[in-house]
Amino acid sequence: MLTTNPFDDDKLREECGVFGVFGSPDATALTALGLHALQHRGQEAAGIVSYDGEDFPAHRASGQVGDIFGSEDVIKSLPGHRAVGHVRYSTAGGKGLRNVQPLFADFEFGGLAIAHNGNLTNSLAVRERLVKRGSIFQSTSDTETFIHLIATSLYEKIVDRLIDAVRQVEGAYSLVVMTQKKLIGVRDPLGVRPLVLGKLNDAYILSSETVGLDIVGAEFIRDVEPGEIVEITDNGLRSIKPFKPQKSRFCIFEHVYFARPDSIVEGTSVYDVRKNIGRELARESSVDADVVVPIPDSGVPSALGYAEESKIPFELGIIRNHYVGRTFIEPTDQIRHLGVKLKHNANPGKLKGKRVILVDDSIVRGTTSTKIVDLVRQAGAAEVHMRITSPPTMNPCFYGVDTPSKDKLMAANHDIESMAKIIGVDSLAFVTIDGLYRATGLPGRDNDDPAFCDACFTGDYPIKLTDHNAENKDRKLTQLVERQSA
Repeated sequence: MLTTNPFDDDKLREECGVFGVFGSPDATALTALGLHALQHRGQEAAGIVSYDGEDFPAHRASGQVGDIFGSEDVIKSLPGHRAVGHVRYSTAGGKGLRNVQPLFADFEFGGLAIAHNGNLTNSLAVRERLVKRGSIFQSTSDTETFIHLIATSLYEKIVDRLIDAVRQVEGAYSLVVMTQKKLIGVRDPLGVRPLVLGKLNDAYILSSETVGLDIVGAEFIRDVEPGEIVEITDNGLRSIKPFKPQKSRFCIFEHVYFARPDSIVEGTSVYDVRKNIGRELARESSVDADVVVPIPDSGVPSALGYAEESKIPFELGIIRNHYVGRTFIEPTDQIRHLGVKLKHNANPGKLKGKRVILVDDSIVRGTTSTKIVDLVRQAGAAEVHMRITSPPTMNPCFYGVDTPSKDKLMAANHDIESMAKIIGVDSLAFVTIDGLYRATGLPGRDNDDPAFCDACFTGDYPIKLTDHNAENKDRKLTQLVERQSA
């Protein structure tokens, strides 16, 4: 089978996107639109739970938002003035439907739906403790940990129970929670994962990115602050800050790749940062060439910045096919080898005989980079140089990003010269960590007090890795699930 599944690409994958609406008769339709704008954050599954004044109707399915919520009948089956939604790419737990969010549970105080972007780094330890106390888990998702912590809390008010729960977990999380009376947004104390607050007429909206607000015509109010809980009711909005203030360690890879280029994250234009990274690359690792070519689509803004700074013409030397299905069945090895052409095709008129600079956002395993370089050489390029808009990816992420283990990360096992030979380029260079920070508007990385989470590049993990210090996380999770179901 020749796969065109986007999750098989040699890219880091963001885990999830969350969206919530409070106070609109079109809450479900707005949520579906918001999830559509956040589709890039998770393309494996999606779900929406609404509240109609009595019940919490829900619809969850594998696939993309347009396929799941494109029917008017589905939207009408989720009535109410508030709703929460989620797009998912699994990094914690399996791909089964039981892990598709928002998750829902009935408590003594009523129903609660929860959607989570991020990863908990002590969920297995907390889960084991809860199971020993009698909790029965219905999924393998770390998100369900919040539900059981809320259920076993001795506090009466839902917000107090939620505070009790988040004080017991470690990791990166942005949450959108809905009850009969409230919509609640929560961000982890370091603000690793994004969450923004907006307003559409009298309705409040929570979204992983500002593009979720843009698509429904909502006004951006502000970012939910690191460690903040925003509680939205019929009486308005209340801000609660249950944690001691800490300096933000926002994920810098949101700027590099995850966020849509038309989003504003932490007050900064993603598009502008990506162009700045290209400029930094041109200053740090210039090379004589005839054309600057982005590997679409993520490489486009940085390639524009590189071209402007270097005064080398920008050309679309590689064209992406946006209409490829998820799988293409073909039994022969010869056709399977051509898989890269299902998504990318060379534009020979802009490549033949040219010294080409390819600009891409990252190299993970190196497999796709090798195929792209081969494609460009087959189109007649005289030289191929590759410039990467992030530093070498040396370490896996445990905060909500799907990354291979360290032994599968090319940069963790080869120096840059060796990587260049494997990929087949005449030269290879990555933006430096200081150059990446400068692109965001800072003078460089303060090694004693960094402004971002950049652990995938530096190994500087700002949150404890309680579960991941175990020898075999997957075995431990499997044992917990088997023990629970025995």
